[in-house]
Amino acid sequence: MHELLRVESISRRFGGLLALDRASLAAEEGQIVALVGPNGAGKTTLFAIITGFLAPTEGRVLYRDDDITRQAPHLLARRGIARTFQIAQPFAGLTVAENIAIGAHLHHAARGKALAVAETIAAEVGLAAMLGQSAANLTVAGRKRLELARALAIEPKLLLLDEVLAGLNPSEVRDMVPVIKAIRARGITVLMIEHVMQAVMSLAEQVYVLAEGRIIAMGPPDAIAADARVIEAYLGHGAAARMRGAAHG
Repeated sequence: MHELLRVESISRRFGGLLALDRASLAAEEGQIVALVGPNGAGKTTLFAIITGFLAPTEGRVLYRDDDITRQAPHLLARRGIARTFQIAQPFAGLTVAENIAIGAHLHHAARGKALAVAETIAAEVGLAAMLGQSAANLTVAGRKRLELARALAIEPKLLLLDEVLAGLNPSEVRDMVPVIKAIRARGITVLMIEHVMQAVMSLAEQVYVLAEGRIIAMGPPDAIAADARVIEAYLGHGAAARMRGAAHG
């Protein structure tokens, strides 16, 4: 399998604060890779650097073996890198279809074609019945699905999901897991920040744990759930036991 993304020794300072301290990770083509860790660990900062919204203080980002560090987000989108945001903010004055079509316009200039692409993607993420609705009327789960659809509309090779399951109830989480698996089945590599650990166990092949700006552990989910450093820094014993149960359940 070929490596699609490599993050090498990324550090980022905000004044006197070292938000990321030589963080490194990699994702191979067709993998689902999870980035987990406590709030304030630097996960979203790392996503922002990978996707060009922030420049690192040190280190570099490689995509398909090319150095893409500090490239602008719109250029990275053209290369096939898309991300969702923690707080979904759709264009409330537009319909669900129009929101998705905005992303599709990156590759499809004609409005009719962009809307046709939007329709296909809406069906993939479970929004087909809501295409004509105003995006302002969506539930939290609906907004999460729309955020996912908008990212998919740019036809990414690498999709970064920033807590796409946050705020969902357990049945909504269960409904989203096959949607994410289907995205990977299409050949899209997924890098996800996630706190819903049972979902991480059922989705990710590789997990990186970020704490205080440093990667403190990496490996398959069951190894991470048993790692003493991870239990101490992030999971706690109860969550670790539940994760191990999910891995073997």
